[in-house]
Amino acid sequence: MPALSQQHLQAHLWESANILRGSIDSSDYKNYIFGMLFLKRLSDVFDDEVQAVIEREIADGTPLDEARQLAEDPDEHQFFVPERARWANIRAKTFNIGEEIQKAFFALEERNGALDKVLTPIDFNDKERLPDVTLLKLITHFDKLRLGHADIPNPDMLGDAYMYLIAQFADDAGKKGGEFYTPRQVVRLIVELLKPGEGMVICDPTAGSGGMLLESLRYVREHGGNPRNVRLFGQEKNLNTWAICKMNMLLHGLPDAVIARGDTIREPKLLGRDGGLMLFNRVLANPPFSLKQWGREEAEHDAYGRFGFGLPPASYGDLAFVQHMIATLTLDGMCGVVMPHGVLFRGNKERDIRQGIIEKDWLEAVIGLPPNLFYGTGIPAAVLIFNKAKRSERRGGVIFIHAAEGFEAGTNQNLLREEDIRAIVNAFDGWADIERYARVVGVEEIRENGYNLNIPRYVDTVEPEEQVDLEAAIAAYHEAVRARQAAEARLNEHLRRLGLLKD
Repeated sequence: MPALSQQHLQAHLWESANILRGSIDSSDYKNYIFGMLFLKRLSDVFDDEVQAVIEREIADGTPLDEARQLAEDPDEHQFFVPERARWANIRAKTFNIGEEIQKAFFALEERNGALDKVLTPIDFNDKERLPDVTLLKLITHFDKLRLGHADIPNPDMLGDAYMYLIAQFADDAGKKGGEFYTPRQVVRLIVELLKPGEGMVICDPTAGSGGMLLESLRYVREHGGNPRNVRLFGQEKNLNTWAICKMNMLLHGLPDAVIARGDTIREPKLLGRDGGLMLFNRVLANPPFSLKQWGREEAEHDAYGRFGFGLPPASYGDLAFVQHMIATLTLDGMCGVVMPHGVLFRGNKERDIRQGIIEKDWLEAVIGLPPNLFYGTGIPAAVLIFNKAKRSERRGGVIFIHAAEGFEAGTNQNLLREEDIRAIVNAFDGWADIERYARVVGVEEIRENGYNLNIPRYVDTVEPEEQVDLEAAIAAYHEAVRARQAAEARLNEHLRRLGLLKD
């Protein structure tokens, strides 16, 4: 079988969605296709590892039967694939296929603790939605790809294909896509603003499918750092999305990434040995906008001291996530978070929270994004950057960036272009005023504005009116009047000649 190209791999995987169309809701494609992809990858890699052990042992003089037994030793494999979960067994089934896949998932989780609850939430055993004929087509389609080490030696190739699928599924799912996917350009923007580096510990407390963590790792690699010296952590509430994130990390060759399952506000799972919150050098997230029932009652008795600036109202959980993220920063840590514009100006408790954060001098940037960038909502959003250790020249100031007009219009969602991302990052790095785009504002001015962070208060976003030359305009008017009179005279003359107008 010839080596796979990235384009061929992605096209083949996306084509599997067509097999499911009409059987299940498009927002659920990802669960079944990712489950099948993961099962096929584990099985093919296991077969490769078995063959490698057999060849190694035979070369050392071990008899074939004994070499085969050694190849089945779980210690020889990162993930041990039991007999019933091997692709050859799945491919041979023609009846009750969904039940067999489900049993394969249970067997994999039972033998591999790292896969606990990653696969079994995907329910293939529903014949009304997934009859045998559909599953047989899906298995036949995946059987055309081999996904072993020799076929895909670089985990990033499969990982990038996985991220491509997530983006495609988000687009296909429409509004529901926002529950598990943040547009790649927004992720890139936040990562380039935070500039993660080698040796850092990075967290996304609302991890979704893991895109922000993986982009952080990519940034480290592209800037000469060793990504193996970066530790990744995340937490995700939705079980299916958590499973997708776990698979994403494993397919990218990151078995050590810690992705906890649970509600970050009600039950933070990323804790240190002392039982307190873990601290991170970089925290980045796209929490759900203006979440209702976010856990206010539990927050009133928070054991981790996360809400020292006050509790947000029950109907807006935005600043609960912000305070959680700030509470998990190291003394020199930075945080980047996507927020709805309401957090910039809403009053009462939210004003008090803004005041507390601003007076601590932790807010570094407020960046207004273009409209309609995100799946599921067209409301304006902003990126807020917090920094617990601002450089000396930045202390006592906040940069406001009006980036709402730089984008490419799309059919469903607008897009940030490369030049748009670069303009924002350059403005943030440059820390200087740019007419109608960016302005560095002192805390005193923000204080005078009642801690209102609405961007138009600080950046003049109105296009200047064109200066009018009054004398030239009057002369042009008189010239137009004369031209009209001359035209009317010519018309009247023609009408007289035709006998249609009498003097």
